[in-house]
Amino acid sequence: MSELSRTLALLPQCYAICRLSPDEGIPAWALAPADFVSITRSRAELSVICPASVVPAAVPRQAGWHCLRIDGSTSVDEPGVLVSVAGPLAAAGLSVFAVASYDTDHLLVTNLPAAIKALRAAGHRVVGVNNTVRLTTRRRTCPNHSGS
Repeated sequence: MSELSRTLALLPQCYAICRLSPDEGIPAWALAPADFVSITRSRAELSVICPASVVPAAVPRQAGWHCLRIDGSTSVDEPGVLVSVAGPLAAAGLSVFAVASYDTDHLLVTNLPAAIKALRAAGHRVVGVNNTVRLTTRRRTCPNHSGS
């Protein structure tokens, strides 16, 4: 593997990206225990990324996302980390929603089999994948998928 080859871990939950009003408080459901939650406020919105299973039906969202975490800690100023994994996904025609934290990056994708195939072809390792993920061009839908 090259210097920028990474190991990515597939997190077990299915995720939703939710959009709330910028003046809303952080909802209690967004703080439910999970492997990954991101809460971002801007002047235009309050965005919550969390397991789809905890999002109330009335909340505007896009569901059906799978989360891949770049394993290991990286320096916040280390160049090339995100592009090394997002580049192969873009080259394969796949959308990616990236979220950075202090220690690592998380990539949310909807077409998991194609994402795994593209990442592996670029020399990355993807762990946490079990037999329920068939590496074909068909999408694997999250069991908690509720539509958008």
